[in-house]
Amino acid sequence: MTIRTTLLAGAAFAFALPAFAADSELTVLDWAGWDIDGIMDGYVAKNGDKPTYSFFADDDEAFQKFSSGFKADIVHPCAAHVARYREAGLIEPWDVSKIPEFANIGARMLDSEVFKDGEGVWFIPTDYAYTAIAYNTKEVPEADVASLKVFEDPKYAGRISLPDSTDDVWSLAFLATGLTSWENVTDEQFQAAADWLRAVHPNVRAYWSDPAEMSQLMATGEVLVAWSWNDGVALLQDEGFPIGFQRSPAEGAATWFCGFVNAKDGPGNEEKAYDFINSLLAPTSAPALLDGLGYALSNDAAMATIPAETLKAHYVDPVSTTILAQTPIPTEMRTRMIDEFEAIKAGF
Repeated sequence: MTIRTTLLAGAAFAFALPAFAADSELTVLDWAGWDIDGIMDGYVAKNGDKPTYSFFADDDEAFQKFSSGFKADIVHPCAAHVARYREAGLIEPWDVSKIPEFANIGARMLDSEVFKDGEGVWFIPTDYAYTAIAYNTKEVPEADVASLKVFEDPKYAGRISLPDSTDDVWSLAFLATGLTSWENVTDEQFQAAADWLRAVHPNVRAYWSDPAEMSQLMATGEVLVAWSWNDGVALLQDEGFPIGFQRSPAEGAATWFCGFVNAKDGPGNEEKAYDFINSLLAPTSAPALLDGLGYALSNDAAMATIPAETLKAHYVDPVSTTILAQTPIPTEMRTRMIDEFEAIKAGF
């Protein structure tokens, strides 16, 4: 099969079944596709089967589902969304004394009082990667993607794609308008970024909702330039498509990281939540996560054992350019970003 049918078939299957039942004593609300082999070896060895998964497509869907009463034991949000789980009183701290590999998690991924404060550790980072410019190397000169201005270029009108994701699209807009952090954004800076997104909107052929959709658009040639995660690019390249990934444009690129929160009063076995985290953070999970999903493990010691050429092939090697990190932001700012982006997509 082509990459288009392979990825779309996988996505359709994931969303057709809302939950995959296995070990009934642990329910994980997770991103579609995260039930891959290799990262739950420790859990299966101890408990006999993988946990029960219920999948979501994006962070907003996950929070809406969980806050509406869906019963899960642990949830997998990205860093920028952890605050609203805390504010809603949905989670409780982890006991990191039960997580031996916690000491090997990069300190940069815990540098927020949203994640770690006097009450405890509220978030266990597990995975990270980058968002940057994917482009068709046969149709788009490398010089054109040396800047984020490529998204404004009338030459590519109707041939670009942006994520249908608040975090990713605003990280692009802030970078394009001169910001390297989305903390303490002024009204003027917010408006400048919104104006940039409005100017780019007529060039957008589609706002992609998952890597499968982005990959399909680029595989068919409908889209020549996209603001993309690294995993879809690596897979397109593996399938022989002429796709490059520019992670060092003049204005910079974005990085994101995700992890797990511990549900307050979860219905399952609390100790199995720790079995899950310990299995995922185990050094043996690093190559499995990289091969299966294209993401890096938050366990820095484990990642240090992976050859540099392998990291580079998956585009998770260190980047020597400006990086906007998708860190926690206040709820009122998130609401403003969501509302403004919806208005822009609707043509207002």
